[in-house]
Amino acid sequence: MASRGGLAVRDVPDEKSGSGTPATAMLAVAQVYQRDAPGDWWPEGKDVFQLLWCPNVHWDPPAPHADVSPVAEIRWRNSADVTRILASPPLPVRQEDPDYGYTPVRCTLTPVTLVDFPYPQALPDGELIEAVQEYGEATGEGSDVITRVAGIKFGGWPTWHLTDPDEVLCLTCSAPCRLLFTVASDQTTGITVGRWGDFRVFACPAGEGHGYVFDQH
Repeated sequence: MASRGGLAVRDVPDEKSGSGTPATAMLAVAQVYQRDAPGDWWPEGKDVFQLLWCPNVHWDPPAPHADVSPVAEIRWRNSADVTRILASPPLPVRQEDPDYGYTPVRCTLTPVTLVDFPYPQALPDGELIEAVQEYGEATGEGSDVITRVAGIKFGGWPTWHLTDPDEVLCLTCSAPCRLLFTVASDQTTGITVGRWGDFRVFACPAGEGHGYVFDQH
């Protein structure tokens, strides 16, 4: 879910490449207002969420970033504090591999409330898991249809369509993290994550002070 309008996005460079070419500005991937995605994931005093990433693939970045994916940054902001808006955010000066779809199409996304479920292995035995499995078979999309949606998702459950379900642990305290944000491959936004996968952001329940874990699935 994302909202209208534009806030100032700071120019956050990625690392200089091994060949010595200059660093490039990060791209704004999503901007979400609290009014459009209410939930307990919002830090106190913040009402704007921004996700930025480098449009270039980083093959072996340091934690908490994921291998073979964009290096990303999370920004929580208070819209009342923004006094300067960039009409034209800086564009990246280089894109090393155009085959990867990490340059979003500029668009406005419509907020929609979704109800999803944990992956079937995490559901208790009974009528619910049977109904979920029947729905997956009826749609022809398999069991991951209940968690894997096109576009952008705030909160909810992560999909595990490529591997068995697993815990994502906080790199600060080792507590199990919960899914905060998903950017799925989608033709509307022009984003292709890996081989039509999902870019996911996990957050520690202790709060933003523990940082985030970025994952590509």
